[in-house]
Amino acid sequence: MKQKETLLNTVDLEFTRNIDEIGDEHIGTSDQTPLREDAFEMDDDLKMELIEKHFKEIMNVLGLDLTDDSLKGTPRRVAKMYIKEIFSGLDPKNKPNVKLFENKYKYREMLVEKDITFFSNCEHHFVPIYGKAHVAYISNGNVIGLSKINRIVQYFAKRPQVQERLTMQIGNELKELLGTDDVAVIIDAHHMCVSSRGIQDVNSSTVTSFYSGKFEEDEQTKSEFLKYLSL
Repeated sequence: MKQKETLLNTVDLEFTRNIDEIGDEHIGTSDQTPLREDAFEMDDDLKMELIEKHFKEIMNVLGLDLTDDSLKGTPRRVAKMYIKEIFSGLDPKNKPNVKLFENKYKYREMLVEKDITFFSNCEHHFVPIYGKAHVAYISNGNVIGLSKINRIVQYFAKRPQVQERLTMQIGNELKELLGTDDVAVIIDAHHMCVSSRGIQDVNSSTVTSFYSGKFEEDEQTKSEFLKYLSL
């Protein structure tokens, strides 16, 4: 038993040492959100029950008085918010149902949906990321409703994120849905992990981009897209 405890302590110590060495450095994984294979075997009610229990313990560790009228409902509110709202994009059942329409107008120029407001959360510190997404595509025969573009942005934003991955997920999803390579995405966002902690820089923002098809290959097409964003 002691040998097992010693081994576990050694593993925990090594894990902690690795995390300490990484510090605030961001680790690149892939354009897919890191999820376990059993991520959706548990239903939402049980997830909320467990999150409520564990968040209550966090508040206890912080020394907060959970008998206070203002605080006693907080663990349940946080659990519901995590599952039903700010992390609802983790669950595939919440993915927008997008219907394609034939491009009957034969509109062959780019369509730009800009200034899409989104709120997400940094997966490194679980604090907010918020900003604007600008999306464009050139139809390859089909179009989608404008509101669906916004819903796709919100779906991928509502999960623990890094901005680079969010940008790629939106771009790749639109390519697949529309059956076209001609897609562009730009995100300009503020990260509370930068402004409310660490360096505490409240003025900087982060810009990421995704260009595919004509937006990547043709400088004039890319310039036209960027011009529209300045209007």
